[in-house]
This record gives sequence, C-alpha cells and structure tokens, in this order.
Amino acid sequence: MAMLEFAGHGWCDTPPQGTRAWAAGAENTGVDATEPTVANDHRIVPLPVDSPQHAVDAVIRGRADWACVAIESSVEGPVTRTFDALAGSHPLQIYREIAIPIAFSILVRPGTRPQDIATWSAHPVARPQVTSWVDDHLPPAEFVAAHSNAAAAEMVARGEVDAAAAPARAGQLYGLDSLADGVADVAGAQTRFVLVGKPGKPTAHTGRDRTSVVFNVRNEPGALARTLTVVSSNGVDLTRIESRPTRKALGEYRFYMDMSGHISDPHVATALQHLHRTVQVLRFLGSWPIDDGPHVATTSGQAVASDTVTASDAVAPSSTMSPDKPSTATPDEWFTAQEWIAHRAKGTAPDTDVLW
Repeated sequence: MAMLEFAGHGWCDTPPQGTRAWAAGAENTGVDATEPTVANDHRIVPLPVDSPQHAVDAVIRGRADWACVAIESSVEGPVTRTFDALAGSHPLQIYREIAIPIAFSILVRPGTRPQDIATWSAHPVARPQVTSWVDDHLPPAEFVAAHSNAAAAEMVARGEVDAAAAPARAGQLYGLDSLADGVADVAGAQTRFVLVGKPGKPTAHTGRDRTSVVFNVRNEPGALARTLTVVSSNGVDLTRIESRPTRKALGEYRFYMDMSGHISDPHVATALQHLHRTVQVLRFLGSWPIDDGPHVATTSGQAVASDTVTASDAVAPSSTMSPDKPSTATPDEWFTAQEWIAHRAKGTAPDTDVLW
C-alpha cells in the first residue's frame, strides 16, 4: 500500500496545512500539495490531524499509508508524544528522516500593531524557541498553547488570539500579516522529522544509517547496564537513549535507543539478537539513512528551507518504499525485521544474512 501507488491513500502529517511537518511533506516531494491537481497527479493526499498519536493512528487504521511526525528538536530535545505513539500496542516502523531548520514568523491579523498584542500562541515545543524574542519585542502577553503552529495561526485568523509564532506559509494560508520573519532564539535550530509506516522491509542500506529500537528491562539492579554492555560489546555506536514511563506503574519505564548502522550490518544484527535475549520486550523501530543535509539556503543571514530538496535525499516516500516483508535466504519464508530478530535470537531462523 505504498503512497505512490494508490490515489486514495496518502500520508498523514500531525498538524494542519502550513506547519513544519506538512511543509516537509510538500517540499520534499518537490510538489505543492495544496494544489489538488498536483496532489492527485503525484498520488499525494494530505490528511491533517492534530497530534503524533492521531497521525500514527491514521496509518494503523488504514486511512493513511505514512505519517510524517516530528521526533526531535535541537532546542527542546525529544518530542515525547511521538515516542509514546511509536510505542503503542500496534507495531510501526520508521523509513526516512529529515532535519529541517526551524525559524518562525510572528503572524497577526492585518492592521495589528505590536502594542495591540495581549495574547499569542504556538505549539508548546515551539514556545521556548521564540520566548526571548517575544519578551524583547512585544508587550507582556498571555501565552495560549495550540495543537500545532499552523493551528495557532488559524486561531489568530479566527480572532481567538492576537499573534502566533508559525511558519510564514501559514500566514499566506490564513491571510495574516507578519510582524517579523526568521525569528529563532537559537541560531541554527533544527527539528528532525521521521516517516512512519506499518512494519515491513527496512529502507535499503546506505552505509550511513540509523537503527532505532524501544525496549523494557526487568526492574532489577544492573538491568540497564547489562543492556548497554550488549550494544557496546558488539562494537555498535550508541547515539541516543531516552526513557519514557510505561504508564502502567510508577517507576516503570521503557527505553528508546538509537544506534549507528543498519540491521543488515552483521555487528548491528548480532547486537539486536543479543538485546532480544537480554531485555523483557524489544521492538524494532527501523533502519534508515541518516539525513546529512543541509536543507538550507542563506538569505540575508537567515536559514530557510531550500526549494531544491528532492525526494531522493529527503523524507518523502518513493515508489520502491512499500511496507513489504523482507525475505530470508529461504524464498518461502517471510519475516518482518522484528520477527527475524526474534527468530535469530531463539535460533529458529536460517543462520544466514537477511537479503535486504
């Protein structure tokens, strides 16, 4: 059910049109997804929702083939709602990523002056990225949280708040004026987005890949330390580990781990098999190319999203990316990557490399 194969399906981005996640989808396919004729020609059907959980739910329920969701900010760190969505009861897999420079416009209704602003809105993750600018350039104003930055712009258009920190494109969509563009408290701030689908064949090995898993360990002394030793003893570079509550019991956590390499790399595959034996529950979240960028062009010293980003080096799905099960050396046997790890750990899968 690849996105490029079915006109009736698309990919689901967490916010309304005009937000970063939606813009990533439109930009990286090289088309303007706001144009229905273009969207139909490219089999792209944006499905706006208001949270990462709703985005992945759309994939799980078959309303969308892909979800493009923010997973990490260079300013605020992990987007916890995305991590929680990925660890839900239904398995999901990451296929691509892209890191996009983040800067905001301060959007207002036409005729609004800075001194008229009493309320302003943005997504809570975006708020710390512009707070210093707002404090320095606007009068004291009440912050009102929005589901997304484009939703904040829509709130301005409806008269619910006076200003919004949002992408400039949102201002165009809602007929707003900009008091300032390129607003960012931290120069060079970026947000990393990932393309999520149902489990299947991992994205092809490139030599510069990222593999991600989520796991639970037993609540006993040294459990996490033993888990980390499994990774390091196999020569795998651990690049990130995060913890999130399981929501089942106080003090019970699950861990998200990123490592350098691809599941088809022997040392990574061996580490994953050993992890499966060591932890209580292990879920494979995917192996995919690391986005090196840069996806920026410089205009008057401001970093802006480049118009030259193409599908080949960005997050948009390609015609070769369909959640299709990978094969083992035995043509009649089919395993998802998750199943393959489990079978190899138990010694019940063919002792050969997976042919990805």
